[in-house]
Amino acid sequence: MTDAQSGSLPSTPLSSRAGATRDARHRRESRIMLAHGGGGQLTDELIGQFVLPRLGNSALNDLLDSGIVQDAAGTRTALTIDSYVVQPLVFPGGDIGRLAVSGTVNDLAVCGAEPVAMALSLILAEGLDKATLEQVLESIRQTAKEAQVNIVTGDTKVVGRGQADGMYITTAGVGRMLTVRRLHFDQIRPGDAIILSGPIADHGLAVMLAREMPEVHSALRSDVAPLNRMISRLLRRVPQVVFMRDPTRGGLASVAADLAARSGYRITIEEDAIPVQPQTLHAAEMLGLDVLEVANEGKVVIVVRPEGIEPTLSVLREDPLGRQASVIGRVEDARDGLCELKTAIGGRRIVQKPYGEQLPRIC
Repeated sequence: MTDAQSGSLPSTPLSSRAGATRDARHRRESRIMLAHGGGGQLTDELIGQFVLPRLGNSALNDLLDSGIVQDAAGTRTALTIDSYVVQPLVFPGGDIGRLAVSGTVNDLAVCGAEPVAMALSLILAEGLDKATLEQVLESIRQTAKEAQVNIVTGDTKVVGRGQADGMYITTAGVGRMLTVRRLHFDQIRPGDAIILSGPIADHGLAVMLAREMPEVHSALRSDVAPLNRMISRLLRRVPQVVFMRDPTRGGLASVAADLAARSGYRITIEEDAIPVQPQTLHAAEMLGLDVLEVANEGKVVIVVRPEGIEPTLSVLREDPLGRQASVIGRVEDARDGLCELKTAIGGRRIVQKPYGEQLPRIC
């Protein structure tokens, strides 16, 4: 009896199905996915396979938060640029404007630079409410004043209705180097301490709740803030600081795994020592997310020599943005480039950079 006579669907040869699967996989692998922008392993793959082979140079290849350049007179200057595509545009604790200014000055600060000036590019969609634009620009003004930096140039474009999700912002910043020290992965040594300036995961989860569960009322607010003044005081008073990074996309997990991989040493993190607010932990559990992988926009991870631990904590805790600073880990004398988390229940697990992105469009 044929398939048509029996009423069953025609069977597909296994070889044809395998071929279709390969074709589908090839189409996926030959296209950019949303997860490529998550700051994890796929982002590294994108940059390593496409960007650096074509554009790489001594400054770019360092893959720091800012590029450091030196002129003929020996003056060192930091330059950074970032784009912001967060949804919603306004969220508890901030908006896309505060995010753009804070993100740019923080990227300069963690590389040892004092922001001098910023450029601002707005891409606006036809139909955007002018009241929203006014609110965002006022937020940009206030945050720039808080960071003591001026917007000195910019650009505005308008695209068709329904494009750009209402508004995209790109900011670039230039900074004056505060120190001759090399704040780099290659300065990390066994015995160094890992210090975190405060509770993690507030930003990503606040944005996600506002986007996906607007009906949920929560005390959770984004931590978005400019850290440059606090970091400037730290660099002036604690010469033992050897590296800094703000744990944005990919969260603390991404930074910790990078510290291990790029220094070549084992990094050990104590789960009990990582500050997390109760409402943040509750939101993460409700959404099934790992707080270690959630983005932050007002925190800094600092690597410091042992003799600089107490001075670092003292400087950070003087500032409202660093009141809950704590030592969360150490650099071990083991050359395996792994990051290990000592869990609260006494176990151990390897911390890796997230593959893609748990929470897209949060910065």
